[in-house]
Amino acid sequence: MTPPFVKKFLPEDAQGKGRLAALGGGLLLSFDSVFVRLSGTGAADTAFLFGLFSAISMALLIQLTDRRGLARTLKESGWPLVVSALLLMGSASTFVLSIKHTSVANTVFIMSSRPILTALAAWILLREKTVKSLWLAIAGVMFGIFIVVSGSLTGGSFFKDGFAVIAVACLALNGALWRRYKEMSRLAVVGLGGFFIALVMFIPASPSQFSLRTWLTMAAMGLVSAPLGRVLNALSSRYIPAAEMATLTILSAVLAPIWAFLFFNEQPPAATLIGGAVIFGSIAFYLLTTAKAPGRQLRANA
Repeated sequence: MTPPFVKKFLPEDAQGKGRLAALGGGLLLSFDSVFVRLSGTGAADTAFLFGLFSAISMALLIQLTDRRGLARTLKESGWPLVVSALLLMGSASTFVLSIKHTSVANTVFIMSSRPILTALAAWILLREKTVKSLWLAIAGVMFGIFIVVSGSLTGGSFFKDGFAVIAVACLALNGALWRRYKEMSRLAVVGLGGFFIALVMFIPASPSQFSLRTWLTMAAMGLVSAPLGRVLNALSSRYIPAAEMATLTILSAVLAPIWAFLFFNEQPPAATLIGGAVIFGSIAFYLLTTAKAPGRQLRANA
């Protein structure tokens, strides 16, 4: 349920809402690496805290904003909610493990296949066609990310890179699932997914040894930035095709190196700047060439 004051700033058409949600989700998700770096903990500890705070924040938000309440929302969402939450657990936890065990370049390169895999999953499971202009944008995004990582790819083992493969596969399947079950509560998906992550990671994690800085840093990530970004990501699939959602959310991969420079003074190489420009250009070109002209939209509504 969207508050009235928020509706004033939202586009009126479904396509505009979906694109705004996807881009907003990508922006928030780009801060994940900053919080992970600032936390100063291992992979299991980071995933546990993210899951714990995500579950708490989403449960409270559902209780405050959904008239059905938490219990009824979970019950009415049914088995798709459980499957989606498990896929979210798989993607989030394996992404963290991939970042911790192999190079960021390898991880980003593998994760960049998300638009292709999402388009494939949506076609196989939903028979949802992907327009040519989106395929061109996907190709541009893939080429841009290849430029970004071409100078820094390392020979990570198959096992370590396998974490990123599992993460992107879970994201692709979830994109198709979100598109199929549009009425499923996105807040419940992120909350239940966070609960599953915290449950699994509680065993290897060491909560009693966390510093106050770790708790505060991960609270900022788990209560606001990360879950809201994933909610917007999932919400966008109600309005736009799954492949388009995946393509626009790739924005997070471009912004992450910029935040690394601003927060940690990590100078991005020339390849990152060039590749990022190609990605931004591809997304901008797709948005501009496929946006509904006002006159055409008025005639359609007449």
